[in-house]
Amino acid sequence: MTANPTRLGAIRAIENHETPDAFFDVDAKTGATFGDNVFSLSVMKQRLPKSVFKSVAATIQKGEKLDPAVADIVASAMKDWAMEKGVTHYAHVFYPLTGLTAEKHDSFMEPVGDGTAVWEFSGKTLVQGEPDASSFPNGGIRATFEARGYTGWDVQSPAYILENPNGNTLCIPTIFVSMTGEALDHKTPLLRSQHAMSEQAKRVLALFGHSDIDNVVSYCGPEQEYFLVDTAFVNSRPDLLNAGRTLFGAKPPKGQEFDDHYFGAIPERVLGFMHDTERALFKLGVPAKTRHNEVAPGQFEIAPVFERANLASDHQQLIMSTFKSIAKAHGFECLFHEKPFAGVNGSGKHVNFSFGNGNQGNFLNPGDNPHDNAQFLVFCAAVIRAVHLYGGLLRLSIASAGNDHRLGANEAPPAIISIFLGDQLQDVFAQIAAGGATSSKQKGVLSVGVDTLPDLTKDAGDRNRTSPMAFTGNRFEFRAAGSNQTVAAPMVVINTIMAEALDYLATELESAVAGGATFNEAVQSVLATVMAQHGSVVFNGNGYSEEWHAEAEKRGLKNLRTTVDALPEHISPESKKLFSTYGVFSEAELDSRFEIGVEQYVMTINVEANLTEEIARTTILPASVRYQTELAQNVVTLKGAGLEPDTTDLDEVSALIGALRNGISDLVAAKDGAHEHEGLAEAAYYRDAVLPAMLAVREAADALEAVVADDLWSLPTYQEMLFIR
Repeated sequence: MTANPTRLGAIRAIENHETPDAFFDVDAKTGATFGDNVFSLSVMKQRLPKSVFKSVAATIQKGEKLDPAVADIVASAMKDWAMEKGVTHYAHVFYPLTGLTAEKHDSFMEPVGDGTAVWEFSGKTLVQGEPDASSFPNGGIRATFEARGYTGWDVQSPAYILENPNGNTLCIPTIFVSMTGEALDHKTPLLRSQHAMSEQAKRVLALFGHSDIDNVVSYCGPEQEYFLVDTAFVNSRPDLLNAGRTLFGAKPPKGQEFDDHYFGAIPERVLGFMHDTERALFKLGVPAKTRHNEVAPGQFEIAPVFERANLASDHQQLIMSTFKSIAKAHGFECLFHEKPFAGVNGSGKHVNFSFGNGNQGNFLNPGDNPHDNAQFLVFCAAVIRAVHLYGGLLRLSIASAGNDHRLGANEAPPAIISIFLGDQLQDVFAQIAAGGATSSKQKGVLSVGVDTLPDLTKDAGDRNRTSPMAFTGNRFEFRAAGSNQTVAAPMVVINTIMAEALDYLATELESAVAGGATFNEAVQSVLATVMAQHGSVVFNGNGYSEEWHAEAEKRGLKNLRTTVDALPEHISPESKKLFSTYGVFSEAELDSRFEIGVEQYVMTINVEANLTEEIARTTILPASVRYQTELAQNVVTLKGAGLEPDTTDLDEVSALIGALRNGISDLVAAKDGAHEHEGLAEAAYYRDAVLPAMLAVREAADALEAVVADDLWSLPTYQEMLFIR
């Protein structure tokens, strides 16, 4: 092989890689390990006095306010349980607006005056902590000299033990707020929005005659896509190390066009990684259910089962951090960027969601005859109204510089937020709009024509992978979320807009009944009104087509193509009214999140621009010039021998080097011009001037990769990174 020594060394390292011993006993029964490291309700029932357990269980299961008097007893039991498992430190784990997980570790050890120490963990310490609030993104809520912030125990998300060869840590999921009470995290608004939605949902349930109404929660089952790339390759790619995506890379001879990777046999080394991650996640109580190869080479997916939204959000963060750490042990880097490789599918995080409680079940379960299921139809209509009125907020909830690279492509939904109901529900709602639903399309039977196989059940409608918000049987799937983001952001919006929609529906139903209508008449009237006013958001067709973009514009649906277009949704009058009405965000919190969004977008593109310039100058240009020199020397040698040289290759390389140099100069000028702008205008400048300049540099560089001698090209190629395992 004549590859560059750097790349060749990386390939040799992969060939010599030894799979590590399993992190956990492979012979252990999975059921015996699930939740072993979680301070769960079953553990609390064993270790807490009956009255204390009942109090805590009521908070967890019914949303009742936590009794502060029980904190000391819970803390003592939690400490004893943790120390029995080798824990010496505890950490309040929170989710600041970096999108990452943060944790502050403290020891159980408390020195006493005689030179000895005791092991203590008080209720006050369990309930509240104090990290530095000014060092995390806060959008001006906290100045540098105003550092105080607080973490607060989220009782509904159980504490767990994070194992490490160097020692175990008790992790306590918390919220994170400023000293003046503003949310500085994703969890606080998630819990607020959950409460707001629950209050309005209970009003609707009461109208349907339910008297045993339990606390209503949103459920979430996110699917996580990711890439695995060998560490040896990543360490040779400054763009992957610093930006999480490749800023250069010529298209490989083979990509995903054969559809041979999707659901294909999982490579042995990758399967070893999956086994270890699942064992770790099982012990943490994360219900990882499904794993498979995804569409792009080197891309995979994990999907847990449904949980309460705040717990699902915590578990998603755990999945990401667990994958990162265990991937390194297997010689991989786990990439969660939405578009780490150009030309192949990027990665999403499909957010499946529903609403329900312990007594009334899943409100989005249509049953066999949805036309007769009035309660389901009302909740489904609430989704239709919510998505139509607040599609811009849903688009905002998944906006990032990374996700801009995949939205709207033939791999992810368009930036236009619409709803796919499927044939069965679309028919039912069409009947409602026409005066009343009397039938539902039924499931069928599919005969595959093989005598030895039974007939298969055929659903009443197909699925639509081009829709950003699709009904999939007993839930909606928000398919536009990016793989690198927290699911808390879209769930905050979904909960809040559902609160508004359910509030509206409950009020309309109450008013109609008070005016003399029967309840069934009121339901029919309200559902027909929803479809008349908001049915334009329903679209069952091809979301990738240009015709849909034109049709969506006629329907008045927003098409916020980029993050810069979506960010102002934070501070629109409609958003401020919505979030303040339901107590989810104050105006100050929305203003701060707008500022943070702008800042993070600018910083992301700026880092990528700096990397583009650095790699182009110090790696790609020198390799190209060396090859140009080799070709020029060859021309001189041939002329000296009396031969007429062919300068085609030299001319091509020289032209591309000129284009690369011009591109670098233009990029430098574009970066310098950013200083003339501020706020959203600066973000727009980076989108409109800096990103195109980066792309021009890349085009020249990728063309050079295709012609420069392989032994001179030191950056690992797409072909190597995507296919060598």
